[in-house]
Amino acid sequence: MTMADVTIMGAGVFGLTAALACADRGARVRVIEKRAPGAGSSGGIVGALAPHVPENWNPKKAMQFDALRMAERYWADVAARGGVEPGYARTGRVQPLAENAVDLARRREAGARELWQGFAEWRVLPVAEAPGLSVAAPSGYVIHDTLTARLHPRRAGAALVAALAAQGVRVEQGDQPQGGTIIWATGYEGLAHLSRDLGRNMGGGVKGQSLLLAHAAPDMPQVFADGLHIVPHADGTVAIGSTSEREFDAPDTTDAQCDALHASAIAACPELARAPVVARWAGVRPRAKSRAPLMGAWPGRTGQFVFNGGFKIGFAMAPHLAQIMADLVLEGRDHVPDDFGLDRA
Repeated sequence: MTMADVTIMGAGVFGLTAALACADRGARVRVIEKRAPGAGSSGGIVGALAPHVPENWNPKKAMQFDALRMAERYWADVAARGGVEPGYARTGRVQPLAENAVDLARRREAGARELWQGFAEWRVLPVAEAPGLSVAAPSGYVIHDTLTARLHPRRAGAALVAALAAQGVRVEQGDQPQGGTIIWATGYEGLAHLSRDLGRNMGGGVKGQSLLLAHAAPDMPQVFADGLHIVPHADGTVAIGSTSEREFDAPDTTDAQCDALHASAIAACPELARAPVVARWAGVRPRAKSRAPLMGAWPGRTGQFVFNGGFKIGFAMAPHLAQIMADLVLEGRDHVPDDFGLDRA
């Protein structure tokens, strides 16, 4: 067998988008996954692609804005290549406001007009004018932004696998690279491996639990209330999530915390009270110590690179960051953001 130019270890969203970016530039690519594509946190069910607040602008926020702007084109291209729909749609988001939050939200409305460059809006509306699911808002007002998007994580992973297959790249089962250039995108277990190798804490895993309700609202905006994401999907379900658990006994089991999510979702959107629960999910998201994704050469390992730590922004950022990884790995051009470098973790 001809040796691949690049071996990607891990078939989550970081690994799959990096594989597609490298293959698009003519590299021979192998993807090796020890379980199955999306077996870790990329196999979740929530899929909220949400922006930072439009204030105190910095390079990280600007990069995320660029990633959200390119997302529609990117996922449409992925679907066209492989014939699998990722469930992407820019449906926006509604956020109920507390009594003391209305003035700040109005100031951010002005910031969005400047910083979002007319691509999307952030507006403060009376709750009676809010689109989508009916929500409870203590102040009588909500934020409605039109930048937030959604996709179905499992289907997005399947769409990436299909797009790669159309280019002759298949996901192989295994846990050992075959040498050559390697990109390690192995989730929270990979962060533990990196920490041991470098002798310092590079991050770890944060468990999340979520659930799906059978409720058809495919074109309605998401709701973000008290840290809870309520995401209508195209398939007639609404995703609710997620918990953030630093300590956990098992990475993939659900418990009473899912029931608490359900109760909170009903409190925020009472019309969900009659929607049956059709699925529960749990998984561990990789969180770098710096809270930003980790990208760059693995210190002391020639030809090996790290692409990890997506945590809660992995699906939103991966397509954009994968291009930066391809620049670094294939062309030696290093424009990894300073905050994302391994030396900052």
